[in-house]
Amino acid sequence: MTGNLYIDTRGACTEPVTFTEAVIDGLATGGGLYVPEQIPELSLEDIGALAELPYAKRAAALYRAFDIDLPGDIIDALMERAYGDNFDDERVCPITSLNATTHVLELWHGPTSAFKDMALQCLPKFFSASAAQLRDQGKLSHNFLILVATSGDTGKAALEGFRDADGVIIGVMYPDGGVSDIQYKQMATQAGGNVRVWGVRGNFDDCQTGAKNVFADEAFAARLKDEHGIALSSANSINWGRLMPQIVYYVSSYAQLVADGKLGLGDELDVCVPTGNFGNILAAYYAKRMGVPLGMLFCASNENRVLTDFINTGTYDISERPFVLTPSPSMDILVSSNLERQLFELSGRNAATIAGWMSDLREKRAFRVDEETFARMRETFVSDSVDNATCLNTIKAVFDEHDYLLDPHTAVAYQAAGNLRGENPVLVVSTAHWAKFGDNVYRALHGIEPGAALPEDVAALTGCALNELIAQETGKHDLPRGLAELDELPIRFTDVIDNGTSEIEGAAVRFLVDLDNDHTR
Repeated sequence: MTGNLYIDTRGACTEPVTFTEAVIDGLATGGGLYVPEQIPELSLEDIGALAELPYAKRAAALYRAFDIDLPGDIIDALMERAYGDNFDDERVCPITSLNATTHVLELWHGPTSAFKDMALQCLPKFFSASAAQLRDQGKLSHNFLILVATSGDTGKAALEGFRDADGVIIGVMYPDGGVSDIQYKQMATQAGGNVRVWGVRGNFDDCQTGAKNVFADEAFAARLKDEHGIALSSANSINWGRLMPQIVYYVSSYAQLVADGKLGLGDELDVCVPTGNFGNILAAYYAKRMGVPLGMLFCASNENRVLTDFINTGTYDISERPFVLTPSPSMDILVSSNLERQLFELSGRNAATIAGWMSDLREKRAFRVDEETFARMRETFVSDSVDNATCLNTIKAVFDEHDYLLDPHTAVAYQAAGNLRGENPVLVVSTAHWAKFGDNVYRALHGIEPGAALPEDVAALTGCALNELIAQETGKHDLPRGLAELDELPIRFTDVIDNGTSEIEGAAVRFLVDLDNDHTR
């Protein structure tokens, strides 16, 4: 069983690989990202028929459409495990319509209350199945260290997804002081015997760059194999196995809106995505490529507006760009990893061009795309940024008008959609439950400026207690149990490390040594 094969965006891999190999490798040789050789095409009838299936079977059907090299019965079983009672809504990602033309896709009904669950309840299961198949084929003899950089949500979702998985250990890095209290406690209290969490001095880009440097260190990789029988892999959205489940929810959402009578089959639907690393909106692009009648894709940025400037000008420049802390920290990103895949597609899959642009970004901190690629981008993407004050004002305005409470990331998308929309209805992608960012939701509801101090009595509350207060004030008592119980759980991880490659590698080795010692006691 071979299936659809995968190539890399920089042309460094001499032979294409299977889906299972792409998932296990994470990052391609030479630093490129894997993409499928063939993008499947769906008819309108295929898309509409998905609405007759429960979500897990929709996902399985789309994985089959990609012709992945796993047996159909295994795909079915894995999807049933990925999208079952671990989600608090049987629809998995329900859609709330605020009016006839504005629909909110709620991607936060999984165990960690963020959209990353949509992929990270799925990827670990396919990772383990891929590893098992490759072992059976004699292509694999080692275990794995999943190394993850997170701006807040990916870390907890990955930790939860890989918790106590056979043959896998996972280490997560987050920017120390750069995540919310709830996000910090979600990671620092994580259960499992195969997990470790480190705060990193610096911002998310420092974490992400550090992780990439570790992946690129061939001597370190050899040391891990020789001394510990371990290979590195990734659960960040550089891994195609992270992106595939995100494609599913865009195809599924269109089918659901048609079934609900909100769209006619074939009508165009615009999509607005709050994004920093570009993976979530890239998944919408692939859904469009597959035949889903998506119109324009709205890229919503916060004050770290590097993507907005790039989409509007064709120049990606972070050489002198300041890093801004915002109420939407999961979007506080300047180096957008998945943009590489998007440019690969828009440039006609020109690997040499992509390698040159990525080299310029690494060495000059900037690159400019050619006019043809820029024109293709503008055919599909438009972008706007939302400042911190407007973000908080939007939370209050939507609550007052619709009795619906947005988190700050979704508020950025809602406002950008209002700024950019044309005649088509819009799907606003909601990426987190409001209670993950209670401090800024409180500021929004009480007219407190971004970054301003909360009242002393409020500032003294834990994130969980603050969420209870907001729930009492708003009547929104839908606090997920996984968030409400955080204050009762012990803090397991408190280490803070520097962001250099050697410091990260040293922390990883100490993690492995500790595990080895535990196993020999």
